[in-house]
Amino acid sequence: MTLLAMIALISLPKRAILGNGDMASITVRNLDDDLKQRLRIRAAQNQNSMEQEVREILREALHQEPLTGLDLVKSIRARFEPLGGLELELPPREPMREPPTFD
Repeated sequence: MTLLAMIALISLPKRAILGNGDMASITVRNLDDDLKQRLRIRAAQNQNSMEQEVREILREALHQEPLTGLDLVKSIRARFEPLGGLELELPPREPMREPPTFD
């Protein structure tokens, strides 16, 4: 289950809706103990509170542009282009055969 799937409640103060600069708050329920422990360890390694670490994770995850199929093509091409090209000989095209009849 993803972190975003576990978000049960988002509460926005009226001042935030009016653009007063207040931040939104969010409550995450049903967080697995293992996930919470890994978050606590990651936060400690980065010298952050757990709250700050969650903000960093969300900021990083939502800042990235969604990947497209073109990104995959570019990635594959970048990996194999230095190895040189490969010309494949295509077989000649033949007319399609007649479909079978079931009489």
